[in-house]
Amino acid sequence: MQRSCLAIVLAAGESTRMRSSVSKVLHPIAGRPMIAHVMDSLAAAGVTDAVLVVGRDGAAVAKAAQRTDMRIETVEQTERLGTGHAVLAAADIIARGYDDLLVVFGDTPLVTPAPLKEALEAIAAGSDVATIGFESANPGGYGRLIVEGGELIAIREAKDASEAERAITFCNGGLMAVDGRKALDLLRRISNKNAKGEYYLTDLVELARAAGGRAVAVRATEEELGGCNTRAELAFLEQLWQARRRQALMLSGVSMVAPETVFLAFDTQIAPDVLIEPNVVFGPGVRIERDAVIHAFSHLEGAHVESGASVGPYARLRPGAHLAENAKVGNFCEIKQAEIGAGAKVSHLSYIGDAFVGAETNIGAGTITCNYDGVNKHVTRIGAHAFIGSNTALVAPVAVGDGALVASGSVITEDVAADAVAFGRARQEVKPGRAPILRARYQAMKAERQKK
Repeated sequence: MQRSCLAIVLAAGESTRMRSSVSKVLHPIAGRPMIAHVMDSLAAAGVTDAVLVVGRDGAAVAKAAQRTDMRIETVEQTERLGTGHAVLAAADIIARGYDDLLVVFGDTPLVTPAPLKEALEAIAAGSDVATIGFESANPGGYGRLIVEGGELIAIREAKDASEAERAITFCNGGLMAVDGRKALDLLRRISNKNAKGEYYLTDLVELARAAGGRAVAVRATEEELGGCNTRAELAFLEQLWQARRRQALMLSGVSMVAPETVFLAFDTQIAPDVLIEPNVVFGPGVRIERDAVIHAFSHLEGAHVESGASVGPYARLRPGAHLAENAKVGNFCEIKQAEIGAGAKVSHLSYIGDAFVGAETNIGAGTITCNYDGVNKHVTRIGAHAFIGSNTALVAPVAVGDGALVASGSVITEDVAADAVAFGRARQEVKPGRAPILRARYQAMKAERQKK
């Protein structure tokens, strides 16, 4: 029979050291609130019930944490009296009865499902408490996990540790699983008789052992248990997340020329055999198919690039951009809410928005779809195998048919039929011999101004 588990997510931080006007767990990692990353790992560990212990911005935190595959409730922690007190804010929900209790922090976005599962497995195997710890080369002020004979004896705060205990490199990560049948009794035994007058969750280890129970420690990496209290730590977590994701993509078959300069979003999808050049930024909602090339200094968000397509350098794909197979969007082009057909080319210095461009069509340099009239957006439709000359303005709503040619420098305000040629520019007029006369006039005007 599958065991029931309640995850308690501590998310009541005040963001004091973040110097922030919003709860720290709402700050993004890879374009997504850090608490959402934590909820992902809980779901992957098999958790289906969770309670958020919130403080400021409780409604916003609950919204950021919501999932369709998990029942999530919210309780408020009105006082800050330690981690044990925070967990007890959910006492009424714990009292419903769960096999396992899993306590995590909302500001550890790099935690993976593996140590969470291992801690729960330890409870299922008969332990009362399973603490998640990590090895550190510089344990410094971390609490130490004292393990003897395979059991966790105590968690010793650094300031209270002996010289021998300070030499221990196995450190407390703060995350913990507890036997759900004993959790409330143990939690209510936690005392605040300490220097800070707070209720520490770490006391559960010795309380469980004093009652004849067993405590163990499981291992995670130091990286995945890193919390966030300052903007500097937020930037460091972002750096670690990016490095982890880049590594996973490269191992899956994606080529990155300078991976440290590529920035990914939480949901970026890149297929094998894609080449990504330096200094590329992916916002949310991007999917890149096989054999595509993303050239340097490009920015993509909400875009789909199909197999063999080419983007950039210095291109911007905004939400709704869709490049079909072997399409090209070149340097200094911006594409927004537009379909670029198979083999079509928008090679340079163009803006294509709210548009449909047919297969094998060529869009000349400096072409603009004039899609906005100051109030409403309008659509431009360009057929297959068409040619749009350089420096053309297509004033939407307008359509250009298959195989049509539009002359350079045109302003197109009416539909162009298939296979037609359209000129939308003033007729050129040449005045032989007039240039010297005009130069003399301009020089005289300049001399007159200089006298004044």
